[in-house]
Amino acid sequence: MSRNAQSAPRFLLLEDEALVSMLIEDVLTDLGCEIAAVVTNVADALAFLQSHDQSIDAAILDVNLGGETAYPVAAALTERCVPFAFATGYGQDGVLREYAEAPVVAKPFDEAALKQVIEALVQANS
Repeated sequence: MSRNAQSAPRFLLLEDEALVSMLIEDVLTDLGCEIAAVVTNVADALAFLQSHDQSIDAAILDVNLGGETAYPVAAALTERCVPFAFATGYGQDGVLREYAEAPVVAKPFDEAALKQVIEALVQANS
């Protein structure tokens, strides 16, 4: 799903905490990325992917979403070959082994680390 090199990379953000979401959105826009959608639960994320299949280049997924996990969204993104990163307070240990290759951004965020992960996702999609 390569996009025109001149268009800004479009991200799906799955995050259920408003303040965290705003921080990630700020970093994304500072890096010249566009926010395709911000969703707070798995059902909305999957619905977005179903109806906007070609409109995202990468995603950042909060692992724990108030009683549900982001793994169904990770599976859908993997099927579509869309790179993604997990955001979690548990670090790499908080991610299922089948997704061990996905980048992980630890919460609370270090802004420099978040920027590195976003840049890596953009590179992975170029």
